[in-house]
Amino acid sequence: QVQLVESGGGLVQAGDSLRLSCAASGRAFSNFAMAWFRQAPGKEREFVAFINKLGGSIYYANSVKGRFTISRTNAKNTVYLQLNSLRPEDTAVYYCAARYDLPGKEYDYWGQGTQVTVSS
Repeated sequence: QVQLVESGGGLVQAGDSLRLSCAASGRAFSNFAMAWFRQAPGKEREFVAFINKLGGSIYYANSVKGRFTISRTNAKNTVYLQLNSLRPEDTAVYYCAARYDLPGKEYDYWGQGTQVTVSS
């Protein structure tokens, strides 16, 4: 089992920045690829960013590319999401998720989410 706890959300104005954290406990964090997803009210959950277990492979959704940065510190069992130049459309609950860093694996572990609200 892996337990994930997100933090760092809040209410900000358009153009502001936030840094989300996701602390993992349980099995060896360095075995897991990590990702951030988000879900806005009335919308389906969508992918935001991915980082593999060693941090050498990173992907972003087009909607956040150039504004958000995913990173991880395996020694601290933590993955981060830096959100810059926030827009009202970034308002959502942000979730971190973990999966074994192997082909075909699903995201089996999810955090409870942290709310990000961006006012115009």
